[in-house]
Amino acid sequence: MSTAPFRTIELSDPAISAEGLRFVTVKSAALGQRADISFFVPPEAEGRMDVPLVLLLHGVYGSHWAWALKGGAHVTAARLIAQGLLPPVILAMPSDGLWGDGSGYVAHPLQDFERWVLDEVPAAARQVCAGCTRGSPMLVAGLSMGGFGALRLAGKHPRRILAAAGHSSITDAAELDSLIEESRGGWSEAPVDRTVLAALLGASGPVPPLRFDCGLADPYLEGNRALHRALDEAGIAHIYEESEGGHDWPYWSRAVADTLVFFGRVLSEEGSG
Repeated sequence: MSTAPFRTIELSDPAISAEGLRFVTVKSAALGQRADISFFVPPEAEGRMDVPLVLLLHGVYGSHWAWALKGGAHVTAARLIAQGLLPPVILAMPSDGLWGDGSGYVAHPLQDFERWVLDEVPAAARQVCAGCTRGSPMLVAGLSMGGFGALRLAGKHPRRILAAAGHSSITDAAELDSLIEESRGGWSEAPVDRTVLAALLGASGPVPPLRFDCGLADPYLEGNRALHRALDEAGIAHIYEESEGGHDWPYWSRAVADTLVFFGRVLSEEGSG
């Protein structure tokens, strides 16, 4: 019998610098409680307006600091900006709302975790990050549960999201049952909130550019392959890639670079269009 006081624990990597990060706590109306966001504003964004906003959504057991202090996403973004592969962007890395082991980024009976991410996090960015405005394009990516959130939001809000990406994505909310201790009873039962495919097939307009990937040793590989095949059959354009790796930070830390380069291309095409 385990004597550990916690069912799960997430620990930051002290080797990753926190330079350039800003940590914000707000009172969320959507959640009825305080919630946290980590921001990264690169020096190249200073003095600019309508700076693109990239939301990075974490997975189960994580929080707002995970993408930065476990995955080094801000370090990767800074490198790509310096190399000219990504224009200056602001990274917004919110907590999922900290419900149980993971909120799924969907509406619950008394808390709306989707509204927190889609409405309140950008509003906080506009308040605390100079250069982020209502004209800032919004792009969303996530890992595991966060990939479920990012890809699903792209289908539900195609006019608000310029591009979306997922790493090792959960594609059906039912896959969370083996990961979270709590019941999903009361979560939104709408098909678009239960599966990524339903959200993308039900989009009210053209689906924004999509990219998703999965490691060859990942337990969700077959689900991602099935999503890829279904999108092909439906004629929904997307990029899908597989490479060595599992469901872990070594994989996600590499994969986020591919997504940020993808976002850079989308932003470049949007700017020249």
